Amino acid sequence: MAVGSASSAQSASGGLWAQIQLQQAQRSADQAEQQAAALKAKADAAQNVADRAQENARSLKVQSGQAQENAAQAKLNVASQNAVGDIQTQLSDLSEQITQVLESDTLSTYTAAATPVVTSTAPQTGTLVNVTA
Repeated sequence: MAVGSASSAQSASGGLWAQIQLQQAQRSADQAEQQAAALKAKADAAQNVADRAQENARSLKVQSGQAQENAAQAKLNVASQNAVGDIQTQLSDLSEQITQVLESDTLSTYTAAATPVVTSTAPQTGTLVNVTA
């Protein structure tokens, strides 16, 4: 019976050892599952941040395109205003030149020279042409 007692003590301790190993394996599996869930949550959060960043990048790209269009339109407006200013300056200069010509003594000299002189001894031979246009 002593052999049977030793054998049953061994099998009892073997069963207890197997149970302890099973519990440790279960704890390890639970810990691994918890770690996997925590990592998945971190990955999901990182993906959300990346999605928001990508959407923000798209929005900034659209805003950049609009800003470039606005800048091009502003440059065109400046060029147009410069051209209009140049034309106004040229027209003003031309108007001033015309005024000076009309007010000058040169015009009255041309008018006086165009007046026909008729003498009684010479016959009239040409046609008077007015050049004061």
